[in-house]
Amino acid sequence: MTQPNAIVGMSGGVDSSVAAWRLLQEGYACMGVTMRLYDSADAGIPESTCCSLDDVEDARSVAHRLGIPHYVFNFQDIFREQVMEKFVRSYEAGLTPNPCIDCNRYLKFSALLHRAQVLGCEYVASGHYARIRRDPETGRYLLCRAKDSAKDQTYFLACLEQDQLAHILFPLGDLTKEEVREIANQQGFLNARKRDSQDICFVPDGDYGAFLERFTGKAYPPGNYLDLQGNVLGQHRGAVRYTLGQRKGLGIALGAPAYVCRKDMAANTVTLGPSQALFSPALRASDWVWFPFPELTEPLRVTAKTRHSQLEQPATVFPEEGGLARVVFDQPQRAVTSGQAVVLYQGELVIGGGTIVQALGE
Repeated sequence: MTQPNAIVGMSGGVDSSVAAWRLLQEGYACMGVTMRLYDSADAGIPESTCCSLDDVEDARSVAHRLGIPHYVFNFQDIFREQVMEKFVRSYEAGLTPNPCIDCNRYLKFSALLHRAQVLGCEYVASGHYARIRRDPETGRYLLCRAKDSAKDQTYFLACLEQDQLAHILFPLGDLTKEEVREIANQQGFLNARKRDSQDICFVPDGDYGAFLERFTGKAYPPGNYLDLQGNVLGQHRGAVRYTLGQRKGLGIALGAPAYVCRKDMAANTVTLGPSQALFSPALRASDWVWFPFPELTEPLRVTAKTRHSQLEQPATVFPEEGGLARVVFDQPQRAVTSGQAVVLYQGELVIGGGTIVQALGE
């Protein structure tokens, strides 16, 4: 029987290192690959971040310890076009994008998968916390939650298509984070206690406005803060710097808590209001990927997340024309944001994921 083979995306972190070790235990022939996604100079950030030389060396050290080859693939052009430039366009259009989802969609499980197939590898594996199963009746690949609910990453993976899932392995799906670190300790991996990355890799300081100015060379002009009635309250530092629901960093005192409720990019205005103005009973989303079935044909009871950190909320999803779907929540939800993902669940099963295009009122 031919030994199955896999390219393992090795970031230099503990998760991808243990993913490679586990596949070797399961009899796979593995090749470790670190993707070079951007130069730090592109984002104007220090070298000690994702894609740094230290990360590459950590990945190479683990690969050497495991006895597998390790390579660095340069995907900077694709990452710049599909992730960084899309991030900029989205913010300039008043949206709040999720570049981690785009990286999974276009880089880790598209460009890397294509490279794997060119090299004769059947699978791409990663250290994501999620599980893939196959429905024996329909033959469809299903995306399911990880054992470790605190680390579950299915929200970021609900963009994956059937032909991608057929060639993806998530070896950590049935492990907890502490079990992963214990394995790394036992194997003597130098990154066993390495801190997890938390921020967008090319905006590690979280200052999106500063990144946009560095990347584009533009100066985003100040504009007016408005209240819900359209009255001018003061001046903001450029509408691209603000996200729906934001309270901190507004630089204006109104005598009561104020939150970003709307942005008008053409007029360069930011509307502020109380927290209760942020709640929406429903949303409309596009670019859906469905897992148990090829398309949604009738209303379905689900739970839904509009942010990775959000607790799931009971809802009903309704099909609409043009590939759209409407998600109606049992209770109104706060700061439903265009450009972000909405992901639907039934228990441990991911039903589907789409991109929010509109928060809907009553």
